[in-house]
Amino acid sequence: MSSQEHNSQVKYSEVSPFQISDGYSRSTRMEPVKTIRIFIAAVAANLSAFAVGNCLGWTSPVGPKLKAQDTTDSPLDTPITSENDAWISSILALGALAAPFIAGPLADRIGRKWVLLSSSIFFIVASVCMMVASQVWVLLLGRLIQGFGVGFVMTVQPMYVGEIATDAVRGATGSLMQLFIVAGILYVYAIGPYVSYMALQWCCLVIPIIFDVVFFFMPESPYYYAGKGHKSDALNSLQFLRGQSLDIVQDEMATIQGEVEESMANKGTFIDIVKNPGNRKALIISAGLVAFQQLSGINVVLFNSQSIFEGANTGLDPAIATIIVGCVQVGSSGLTPIIADRMGRKVILLISAFFMSVGLVALGSFFYVQAVGDASSLSWLPVPALVLYNIVYCIGFGPLPWAVLGEMFPANVKSIASSIVASTCWTLGFVVTRWYPALDALGSYYAFWLFAIFCVIAFFFVLFIVMETKGLSLQEIQDRLNGKKPN
Repeated sequence: MSSQEHNSQVKYSEVSPFQISDGYSRSTRMEPVKTIRIFIAAVAANLSAFAVGNCLGWTSPVGPKLKAQDTTDSPLDTPITSENDAWISSILALGALAAPFIAGPLADRIGRKWVLLSSSIFFIVASVCMMVASQVWVLLLGRLIQGFGVGFVMTVQPMYVGEIATDAVRGATGSLMQLFIVAGILYVYAIGPYVSYMALQWCCLVIPIIFDVVFFFMPESPYYYAGKGHKSDALNSLQFLRGQSLDIVQDEMATIQGEVEESMANKGTFIDIVKNPGNRKALIISAGLVAFQQLSGINVVLFNSQSIFEGANTGLDPAIATIIVGCVQVGSSGLTPIIADRMGRKVILLISAFFMSVGLVALGSFFYVQAVGDASSLSWLPVPALVLYNIVYCIGFGPLPWAVLGEMFPANVKSIASSIVASTCWTLGFVVTRWYPALDALGSYYAFWLFAIFCVIAFFFVLFIVMETKGLSLQEIQDRLNGKKPN
């Protein structure tokens, strides 16, 4: 079968990502890919993202306990200061921005699967630190260790999921990470306000253990095995993921082997990313998307949801309002795997950036009116404004930057590029969360209006810079990035 026939078959397949479909040769029409197996492996991998969500949402229910004058439900003897609060929220990002430079090379050395499994060590150790903490520095250490786990997951998980998926479902599987992250956030939002501090730590501790047990039985990426010269292991992995016989997966194995051999022959460095026009464009797109993801203020919202609602005086219990937002995040994130391979990444990102700016302008306007006068007539506004913001974020700028990252780079520079992009994300995440309290002290509306401006810039970045990858194979994406005409 020629490459032109193959590209035509994949490109023009009109199959739902949840149907048993997709193929790489004529014979697969008689023995179709069992897509459900790909989703099982992707879901197992994304249990690590659920643990990431626990870390991101942790400060929202715990912060009020640590700041309360009554310290009976706090591990500390005295309430934390605003400076302590800022560091507890932001220090996670420092660990997350350093970890990719370890996780990326490790993924090439020991495999995507084992690096993902090792991320649970950080989450478990961090939970233990939170349990035994009696001073602020121990909490800070725990949050820093959580950050390392977050960085490991968010560097390697997109690589793993991108490499196990077929072209037809890569957008859907790549979008699952956001769904599991917000599910993990909702988990701590819903439990945290109603259980003791110590009980919450036990609830967080059990998640990485469950992930280890489930993901241990999933296969390694066939691309990793091919890169190590373990062809039989790669074939076994493909057979598990595709649910096809050995004869059928040989065609796809040949394609993977060719891509990996070409990449290994041209093993990339950071210089290769900068010098190669296609890699350079991919880096601008990927780093730009995660940069605007953070500059939209998402971590401020996630880390401080309860405090935001307390300051808004909406009349609704802040814990209940936070849970509502968490439920909205989960529900809207569930849409992306369904629509990502139908509407396309670019259209969804444009919609996301536009309506995020609308929600943030509305929220900022409420706090401005509250600061200069009586906002009681607008007390209804903060909840729908944050709901709108979270819906469009969770559909677009939450999951899709990571899905795009997983498919933008060739294998020879993928680990390096993933490390750079993940560190860019968390460097900006640290800056935003660390200095948000300073902006908030001047007036919350300043912060939310500034985030809205960044969302407007993000809209035009997507419109003019980001390329559509819907329905394209990894090789077709590389051809377009490098300006090659399709066959």
